[in-house]
Amino acid sequence: MEVTKLGGLQPWHWLIVIAVFVLLFGAKKLPDAARSLGKSMRIFKSEIKEMQSDGQPAAPTPIASERAEAPAPAPQQAPDSADKHPA
Repeated sequence: MEVTKLGGLQPWHWLIVIAVFVLLFGAKKLPDAARSLGKSMRIFKSEIKEMQSDGQPAAPTPIASERAEAPAPAPQQAPDSADKHPA
């Protein structure tokens, strides 16, 4: 048996599923239901995009493992004649 890309169902399976939906919901209600489902999906996607844009900072900061930290400069002593020991 060959598996198709439509979730493993052959075209005649889909025809039966569509016929059952038409019988259950009626031909008048199906376009309205599809329209409201599409509208809901658009609203959901726009809200997700808005949430993602609100949560992101303007300039992303690298995580700790990606930061290139320079070693701290060693303290330098000023050359001072008082620190020299007589030989």
